Amino acid sequence: MVTWATQSVGGWGRFPIHDCPVSRPDGEEQVRSALSGSNGRSIIARGLGRSYGDPAINNQGGVVLQAQRNRMLAFDKTTGVLTAEAGVSLAEIIDAFLPRGYFLPTTPGTKFVTLGGAIAADIHGKNHHIDGSFGSFITSLRLMLANGSILTCARDENPDVFAATLGGMGLTGIILSASLRLRRVPSAYYQVAYRRASNLDAALELFDRTDTEYPYSVAWIDCLGKGSSLGRSVLMLGRDAQPTDLPDRLRDTPYQIRKQRTKSVPFDFPAIALNSWSVKAFNTLFYAKHADTTKIVDYDTYFYPLDSIHAWNRIYGRRGFIQYQVLLPRENSREGLIRVLEAISSAGAASFLAVLKTSGRVGDGLLSYLFPGHTLALDIPNYGPQLFELTRKLDRMLLDAGGRLYLAKDATMDAETFSAMYPNLNRFKAIKNKVDPDQRFDSVQAQRLGITEPR
Repeated sequence: MVTWATQSVGGWGRFPIHDCPVSRPDGEEQVRSALSGSNGRSIIARGLGRSYGDPAINNQGGVVLQAQRNRMLAFDKTTGVLTAEAGVSLAEIIDAFLPRGYFLPTTPGTKFVTLGGAIAADIHGKNHHIDGSFGSFITSLRLMLANGSILTCARDENPDVFAATLGGMGLTGIILSASLRLRRVPSAYYQVAYRRASNLDAALELFDRTDTEYPYSVAWIDCLGKGSSLGRSVLMLGRDAQPTDLPDRLRDTPYQIRKQRTKSVPFDFPAIALNSWSVKAFNTLFYAKHADTTKIVDYDTYFYPLDSIHAWNRIYGRRGFIQYQVLLPRENSREGLIRVLEAISSAGAASFLAVLKTSGRVGDGLLSYLFPGHTLALDIPNYGPQLFELTRKLDRMLLDAGGRLYLAKDATMDAETFSAMYPNLNRFKAIKNKVDPDQRFDSVQAQRLGITEPR
């Protein structure tokens, strides 16, 4: 029997926050017990809480924590397929398998994400333009349905439920375990070319010219730039470093890195700390510091620069922030990005972190986020009603350009906008109704977006 306790629960953006009943089941039987013992109320699974908005919050039902179910169950070294419980984190996978020469097939900007959360959000990384999203590397998964039964899903076994679960934000059931195909790597290091682009046109041209040359690419972008500097960027183009690329002192131990010193933000910054002046100063310094060069850097430095600062979300203060991630189709991305950047700059909505990437093929999930184009992720402090006026304006720009928002980041979209952005929504709902007719799996986000019926 599991117990429930009420806790304040929020996403990484710390907006919104709700009081929710929370349980922490240890094994599959306890997960089933949590489901049956919730007295018919709805539940949602939650990993390490790194989605930004409200997809892993359920104040009208309950939240089932998953991170404690983190056993690795099997590994086939001939195929590189790892089978693990849903609560294992990407950091734990790296720690166990990088010394054997394997790494994640794709990864977001933090390794503090569970396997189940990565599937539910169908996460993506700097290599999406080449390799696609996380779901492409899931060979099968086991899902506990609303009636407590367990369904195995794969591309050739219950493929409709499989497609609904990849990117389905935990609304088809509780992912118990999954099999993930890891990638062989020659070292724990990457050869990264830093290239400055004076404006958005130069950045997009550089992406186009190098996308087939580099499997990894990402750009920091100055979202406060104006005029001829609008969209000035620093691109970071990466590829695996071979042992022969490494300095002599690293060649004998190519899978070992020096652990980064971690720091922690000890308190919530005052709201005034992040403003257009401080962000402009940071942007000027960052751009000046990164001249064109090529460096050998370890995987932590390249993929997870913010993981070395624990609780960095506190710099946005107690009111939190949203991460607004724009996806625009390639044919409209230049004009769409210019409109978004001009709107952000005009609003003085200082974004400390702004990241531009290229996206590739459509994912396998019905609610998978990406299609060929460009994405722009912006952290925007929650400065009250004016923020939501801005996001509604941006939403309309996205719809006009055929774009969409990412569910793992979203905290503000309305149901009508979501429906227009995700053409497979009705197919998803039909499958959810088949496996979860009483809508036992629900969240604040699902209610807000009309994925589930109002309670």
